Amino acid sequence: MAETIKKYYRVDRRKIGFIKFIFEAYDGVAVLTTVDSQEGIIVLNIAPGCEDDVEMILQDLKKDVMIENIK
Repeated sequence: MAETIKKYYRVDRRKIGFIKFIFEAYDGVAVLTTVDSQEGIIVLNIAPGCEDDVEMILQDLKKDVMIENIK
């Protein structure tokens, strides 16, 4: 079984719940975990083969929410 891909982001901490909800709606694509709620640090555990889907979702979210890749 292939490993998930971990990508870390800094986001607007007030929007963590919203972003998590969006990724939960795309069942099986990625799981969002909060690393530091005060700093707005999250990690996405991306399912193998879903990297393009996650990138598409993030690009769409970036129109309304601050999201920056940190690792």
